[in-house]
Amino acid sequence: MPLNVRAIAVKTAVIGFFVLSLVQVFAGLSPAACCYRAVIGAAIIYLATALAVKAVNAIITDAIITKQMHRQREQESAY
Repeated sequence: MPLNVRAIAVKTAVIGFFVLSLVQVFAGLSPAACCYRAVIGAAIIYLATALAVKAVNAIITDAIITKQMHRQREQESAY
């Protein structure tokens, strides 16, 4: 069963946004700078996570298809 790309990417981006915001606040930046940088960082995290989850989905799907093909070949050769 493929993973839900959008849900995972959004959750990761939101967490990344708040982590980046907190790090920048403690670094002494202004709130506006923190917000801009955190939004850009969250967008990058969203894209990276979406690509990673899509790659994992492709790998899982390929493994399932290969396994099913192997089972069918074994069943055909048993007859």
